[in-house]
Amino acid sequence: MGGFLLLPSPSIRDGGRNLNADSTPMGLPMSDLTAWATAMNNLGMAPMGMSGQPLLPDFDPALGMMTGIPPISPMMPGLGIVPPPIPPDMPAVKEIIHCKSCTLFPPNPNLPPPATRERPPGCKTVFVGGLPENGTEQIIVEVFEQCGEIIAIRKSKKNFCHIRFAEEFMVDKALYLSGYRIRLGSSTDKKDTGRLHVDFAQARDDLYEWECKQRMLAREERHRRRMEEERFCPPSPPPVVHYSDHECSIVAEKLKDDSKFLEAVQTLVTWIERGEVNRRSANNFYSMIQSANSHIRRLMNEKAAHEKEMEEAKEKFKLALSGILVQFEQIVAVYHSASKQKAWDHFTKAQRKNISVWCKQAEEIRNIHNDELMGIRREEEMEMSDDEIEDPSEMKETEESALISQAEALKEENDSLRWQLDAYRNEVELLKQEQGKVNRDEDTTREQQLKLLQQALQGMQQHLLKLQEEYKKREAELEKVKEDKVQMEMLLETLKEQQEMADEEEKERDVVDNQGNESSTYRICASSQEKECPLERTLNCSPVKSEREALLVGIISTFLHVHPFGASIEYICSYLQRLDAKICPTEVEVLMSRLQHTFKQELSGVGASLEKRWKFCGFDGLKMT
Repeated sequence: MGGFLLLPSPSIRDGGRNLNADSTPMGLPMSDLTAWATAMNNLGMAPMGMSGQPLLPDFDPALGMMTGIPPISPMMPGLGIVPPPIPPDMPAVKEIIHCKSCTLFPPNPNLPPPATRERPPGCKTVFVGGLPENGTEQIIVEVFEQCGEIIAIRKSKKNFCHIRFAEEFMVDKALYLSGYRIRLGSSTDKKDTGRLHVDFAQARDDLYEWECKQRMLAREERHRRRMEEERFCPPSPPPVVHYSDHECSIVAEKLKDDSKFLEAVQTLVTWIERGEVNRRSANNFYSMIQSANSHIRRLMNEKAAHEKEMEEAKEKFKLALSGILVQFEQIVAVYHSASKQKAWDHFTKAQRKNISVWCKQAEEIRNIHNDELMGIRREEEMEMSDDEIEDPSEMKETEESALISQAEALKEENDSLRWQLDAYRNEVELLKQEQGKVNRDEDTTREQQLKLLQQALQGMQQHLLKLQEEYKKREAELEKVKEDKVQMEMLLETLKEQQEMADEEEKERDVVDNQGNESSTYRICASSQEKECPLERTLNCSPVKSEREALLVGIISTFLHVHPFGASIEYICSYLQRLDAKICPTEVEVLMSRLQHTFKQELSGVGASLEKRWKFCGFDGLKMT
């Protein structure tokens, strides 16, 4: 039985989107391979099969009838062997799909594609509507299992169902069947026909799996980023061991070693910060601190050695740079001598151009190196000048001159900025006149800015008014305090004057009494004594002996009346000493103890906080009398 070469139909397109397109292949008898190869060679084609392998490896191409024509590849489009490439803009042509129990007829290609809803994330479930009334779950599986593995089918009694696939790309294949007319068997009954409508369906299982997948991807991304960060992060330092006598001896030995000094010092600092120092370990820590202190001299010596090396390197660099400059000067001298009239006329134009270019380059490089050498020398001179001690008068003069020069420079800068500001204002006004109208957005923004500035200005003004009011209040309080102080001083002066006058009157009375007693007779004295006896008795029996004491009693009564819970003798004396600095606590206490009906003493507090307090009881004394 002879073999057949299958020629695929050109209608099978769209990269495998046709699920099971029923295309009728055309068979050609191939009982004689040599005849078939000769026929292909006569057409100008190399005898090759569908796989691209030659049918006869030792076939002679000179046997062809169409000589002079290059051989045609069987993979070229238009020969019916391989379909030509499909343009991307060309719509896919749907064909009839034959199944075991039903047949699917494609929709009208002129109609618009069926509408679909927005694809939910992670969609694996499709909605299938327009099923025949007699359609069973087996028929649904038979039609849609060609799209991929079906996990679950949920069929309704109202001619629709939901199909859940294993992967998301299978949903796209199922959507390809949307618009197909389905017919069960060869029946034309209405219950055996329907028009399929396939659309995306939103299922909780799909959303849950998609969210799980996204979370897994996010975890993987976080893990990847963490691994990258850990890879680029510097390694963490090793943990510091806890203090012990053994570790202390090891650290002490490391402190003496220059190569391990840094590590040992870090351990020592950690121990001290942890609080490992106590009475038992204080001597060990002191010895370690002392050994750390001994490294200061070594570090200073190393610094001095490095500075010396740096100075030597600077000197070497300066000498080398000066040598290079000497050579550059010689090269430039060569160029200058070559550009003179004697030698310049003998060179060609190209040579003259090259010489002039080389001369300019050499001069630029020489100037750069010369500036560098001069900068080094200036730095050295500045260092030398910093080391010299300047006179204080010269320093002051230089500072004053520097300040004057700075002030003049600032004035000039201020003037220049003012002129620039005027120029900018004039330019802005000219631009405004030229433009005429400004965009509304800019106007609104400017108005908003002006409003904000006005609000800020109002707030500042209100704040300033408040500050002024507070300042006025403070001034008024200060004036009141000053007036009170003046009044108190005047009162104190009047009290002093009254006291002095009272003392003088007492002295005069004593003198007059003594003179009267000597000159008068016994009878007169007796009669005067009889007359003045009630007066003296009243004076001697009264506890207040002078106007000063009466004044003190009035002030103390007023003070204690304001303090109903009483006050200590120190508190009362501190108040009285503001009026008269000569008042002592014992005098006040004796005066108040004499006036038992006016002042009384009470104990307040418990235990160590016991305190003697004086209270005013003059109104109670009046009731009693």
